[in-house]
Amino acid sequence: MSNERKRTIGEEEEDEEDAEGIGEWERSYVDDRSWEALQEDESGLLRPIDNSAIYHAQYRRRLRLLSAAAAGTRIQKGLIRYLYIVIDFSRAAAETDFRPSRMAVMAKHVEAFIREFFDQNPLSQIGLVSIKNGIAHTLTDLGGSPESHIKALMGKLEPLGDSSLQNALELVHEHLNQVPSYGHREVLILYSALCTCDPGDIMETIQKCKKSKLRCSVIGLSAEMFICKHLCQETGGLYSVAVDEVHLKDLLLEHAPPPPAIAEFAIANLIKMGFPQRAAEGAVAICSCHKEVKIGTGYMCPRCKARVCELPTECTLCGLTLVSSPHLARSYHHLFPIAQFDEVPTVSSLNDPRRKLRKNCFGCQQSLLGAGNKPGPCVTCRKCKHYFCLDCDIYIHESLHNCPGCESIHRPKSVSLMEE
Repeated sequence: MSNERKRTIGEEEEDEEDAEGIGEWERSYVDDRSWEALQEDESGLLRPIDNSAIYHAQYRRRLRLLSAAAAGTRIQKGLIRYLYIVIDFSRAAAETDFRPSRMAVMAKHVEAFIREFFDQNPLSQIGLVSIKNGIAHTLTDLGGSPESHIKALMGKLEPLGDSSLQNALELVHEHLNQVPSYGHREVLILYSALCTCDPGDIMETIQKCKKSKLRCSVIGLSAEMFICKHLCQETGGLYSVAVDEVHLKDLLLEHAPPPPAIAEFAIANLIKMGFPQRAAEGAVAICSCHKEVKIGTGYMCPRCKARVCELPTECTLCGLTLVSSPHLARSYHHLFPIAQFDEVPTVSSLNDPRRKLRKNCFGCQQSLLGAGNKPGPCVTCRKCKHYFCLDCDIYIHESLHNCPGCESIHRPKSVSLMEE
């Protein structure tokens, strides 16, 4: 009996270990919920998921919404932006509803957002603020170097204590009140908590931000909060709640292009700018921004000859805005954005005259024919009538900002004669 009892106890322990192992093994699939993305064909069989087509459909839907919002109107945009990103690193950031945690997902996508922001806004600057233990901490001051911001962010990943929205707003208000009047002041808050522990009346702080023309936007990671929605409504920002990691990425990237300018800032101003030259290789000088001796790196202010490390920035000695000519050139496409391309309906007729025209993509020269030599999805430019694949469509509108077909058309130079 004793041997049978030992064997029974041993089998029960093995069954418990197997059950625990199966639970952990299944948990990864339960969290990913990969079965919800399965697709079936007409016969009921599973087929491969075309993620590129799904992504392109979402992209064109977003592009149509932006085009519809701006149809028939000329919207002035703020090209010189001063943005503070406030990240909630309270204990709520340790929740694992976003895998592996909210904190890790926020840090990952904020890094991508910083790079995309400077790519689309070369004349703008970013600063980082974190919330821990009910206190707002300045991680980085306003600057134009993405690497310095990312390095400071990755070195402070630790969720602690409660969150305080008022303290964060007070800190960024103090910083943004010092920026030039021609700059557009913006705050983007990534909020993890479901409450805010504030030392005073947050409504007064919101009115203070509104009076100072701060545009505050909030992306929530838990659930909708009235105070966050009220903040965005009062300051003209956007409020949204991310349902998953992909949605969070899309919401963040929506803040990369310049928003419409506030009416009070939509007045044309002349801004003095300097175009510094790169310091000679081997030259020794003290950097005015870090107060350190640098050898052969940085730029020299054309007005006071001070040394700065990066562009764009503001000279700490004479206050001159320092930029480079490529920065101005890269900001041009926001003033005159390229129109969206028209989708070409898939035509199965072999006698269709457009079939030969859209055999290859004009951009990458890849075939536009799909399986079975049938016409695949493509788009066409309204002006030059050339055809492009879906990947080139996204690349042209998000990175190139010029139509290769329109640029390749030879336009004879017009000579204007002045009559005396």
